[in-house]
Amino acid sequence: MKRGIAVLLSLCVLVTGAYFTASKWAIRHETITFYDPARDNRPVAVDVAVRRDKEMQADADMITLPVAILNHGNTVKFTEYSFLANVFAARGYLVVSIQHDLPTDPPMVTKVGELYVGRLPQYERDIANIRFAIDEMKKVQSNADYDHLTMVGHSMGADVSLYFAKMYPDKIKKVITLDNLRVPFMTDGKFKILSFRSKDPVFKPDPGVVPDSDICEKSGITIVQTGFQHNDMRDTGPDEAKTSIQNMLDKFLDDDSALAPVQTKAPKVKPRPVALNAPIRN
Repeated sequence: MKRGIAVLLSLCVLVTGAYFTASKWAIRHETITFYDPARDNRPVAVDVAVRRDKEMQADADMITLPVAILNHGNTVKFTEYSFLANVFAARGYLVVSIQHDLPTDPPMVTKVGELYVGRLPQYERDIANIRFAIDEMKKVQSNADYDHLTMVGHSMGADVSLYFAKMYPDKIKKVITLDNLRVPFMTDGKFKILSFRSKDPVFKPDPGVVPDSDICEKSGITIVQTGFQHNDMRDTGPDEAKTSIQNMLDKFLDDDSALAPVQTKAPKVKPRPVALNAPIRN
């Protein structure tokens, strides 16, 4: 009897592994560069991730793909969040990761005491990138829901996601942030918000950015306190950080899941040197 149970468990593990392997191979990634004539033909590159079978169904006018917009951190490349993009794509989303900053852009000058520490010009530039990329993606894949977006971002990209949601709340379905530090959460409850928070000695949110637990509960905001550092929340981060984020994100995307603000017991990352910025690569 025990031997039979062991065999059954082994088969379950094999089937589960095969499922996730098949899901990964079933996702197609493609990089497309658009040029915005309104801004001197500024290049706006996007990495598109989509499940091949869902894409075929959309091309055949059988379904409309939900859309997730993924925004990278400051000076981090737009292709460095595939662990997030693949979660959405596996669930049938059309994922559009946008390259916001360019090597030719002037350096960002932060000014303590100014609104968003002086980053508003960069937010406005990135919002223009998002709007332009969406308009161009409509020509690439017309059978997608660009009117009910899921906004996702890390660090500055998380702030951009919230700022976009603040400007266009009627176009937002969900918001997922990984350590937004400048732009406060909206507490009107118009859409669900999931936020992963780091435990980092350097990267700290500005006062008033993260609401208290009572406001979060009333507003549909789920805060996940992790033991990971700020820069662990991208492809270069440790596997335990990415797996923990993926698992919680997968539950959040389940519309049948009634999530409340939680505090995870994620394993702490052993302190080690972490680069504050990653250079843009051509």
